[in-house]
Amino acid sequence: MNSETKVALVTGAAGGIGKAIALRLAQDGMLVAAHYRSKETEANELLENLPGQGHIIAQADVSEPDAARTLIEGTHGRFGRLDLLVNNAGIFEQHKIDDLDYDDWQVAWQRTLQTNLAAPMNLAFCAARRMIAQGHGKIINITSRGAFRGEPKAPAYGASKAGLNSASQSLAKALAPHGIMVYAIAPGWVNTIMASDRLSGPLADEVRNESPLGRVGEPEEIANIVSFLAGAGTDYLTGSIIDANGASYLRN
Repeated sequence: MNSETKVALVTGAAGGIGKAIALRLAQDGMLVAAHYRSKETEANELLENLPGQGHIIAQADVSEPDAARTLIEGTHGRFGRLDLLVNNAGIFEQHKIDDLDYDDWQVAWQRTLQTNLAAPMNLAFCAARRMIAQGHGKIINITSRGAFRGEPKAPAYGASKAGLNSASQSLAKALAPHGIMVYAIAPGWVNTIMASDRLSGPLADEVRNESPLGRVGEPEEIANIVSFLAGAGTDYLTGSIIDANGASYLRN
């Protein structure tokens, strides 16, 4: 490992947006720690296809605070540095208020907030402590356009992503004096396996036509933005929330 080679940890990297991000960062010359929770086969396939040498995969349920800390410490211990954390892992679970009993409502909120908000902030905390010691680093949180609009079938999802946007901006202010930049990217519909049912179903055209481009995003387009932010000359964007949804949702 070249002492100048930067190291990136990407969570939820076994498929979809996370996989595209891991591939792009490796193409950019970074060493990648690709995190997965349960998709070991897919993670190993990704590892085989990452350009360059020295990348690793790492399993963890980051919704568990101890596992999140271990993931950061293990990555830093393996490479001796951590330059970029991309918080991509998350869940989307429908929990319509008129469909659930109170106990199920509690479970849906707790699981979603723990995975989509507490977990990335726990990872950010542990990563930031290492980055502070280094004197530099970047954190990029993948949120959602759902943070800016109602999510009637998944209110905890919208709330968790809105919270992650706010937390990103708070961390941007707190960490800038330490040379650490923090960004958020808010995608809309993206062509992933997670979205495949909706994109192949009877409402597929309606979904595509939410954007004036007449299509949904591709994982590689989100990866391009991560690559840009991870590069040089983007410090003054710290605290930004970048809409990446093909103008399907423009916020005021």
